[in-house]
Amino acid sequence: MAPRALVTGASTGIGRATATHLAGLGFDVLAGVRDPGDAPPGLEPIQLDVTEPGHVAAAAERVGGTLHALVNNAGIGIPGPVEAVPVAEWRRQMEVDVLGQVAVTQAMLPAVLNARGRIVNMSSISGRVALPLLGTYAASKFALEAMTDALRREIETHGVYVVSVEPGGIVTPIWDKGIARSERVLEDMPAEVRRRYERLFAAVRREADRRARDGLPPEAVAEVVGRALTARRPRTRYVVGRDARVRAALVRLLPDRAYDALIRRVLT
Repeated sequence: MAPRALVTGASTGIGRATATHLAGLGFDVLAGVRDPGDAPPGLEPIQLDVTEPGHVAAAAERVGGTLHALVNNAGIGIPGPVEAVPVAEWRRQMEVDVLGQVAVTQAMLPAVLNARGRIVNMSSISGRVALPLLGTYAASKFALEAMTDALRREIETHGVYVVSVEPGGIVTPIWDKGIARSERVLEDMPAEVRRRYERLFAAVRREADRRARDGLPPEAVAEVVGRALTARRPRTRYVVGRDARVRAALVRLLPDRAYDALIRRVLT
């Protein structure tokens, strides 16, 4: 019998590429999607909005007693300055990218433990380095990194490996949606606040456009997830992409003020 995998957020981008890649590796893949019509062709869809308890419970029932691989990939990005992103949007970011992952993990963990399987949490290099206008997203990924570390240390002795994957610039629809949200946030700001951030928004938008043009395809991340799920002893973290590796190295080596100055220079 093929090992079973559940991938959340499988309708587009990294999740879709990962679900398809795991199927190619021989996994029986359940594709968690909000709309079953958005699942990759040939894969079994599961309606799964990670913020809906009923969806999570139904998915756990469908999974049954054995799950070899859980890939917590569902996520959103809500850019904007800390002072201007509405608190409701902060809550939405955390609800999807942190609490939704916790809810799915809790529901699936008995089946993963039974299979002595693996859990991959889709983090980001933003879980190590918070860039301007990405505070909301980075806060969620920092929290996801902490949850991943705690879970790994709690259950590794029970035969379950827990892995964090940290991509850098990836060509994915999440940022197109995020930029649209950020533009709405900019429009809703008081004029004085808008003036404070207009130049920074323009610089970050240029950088986002460059990464969308030069970033890695989602399939590059999917291949890393595949390795994390099949290696005899996987790493605790996989950093994906040259830009992510550079940022991870710089944040280790440079004092905060020096790194701040480097970011300012890049964004001017």
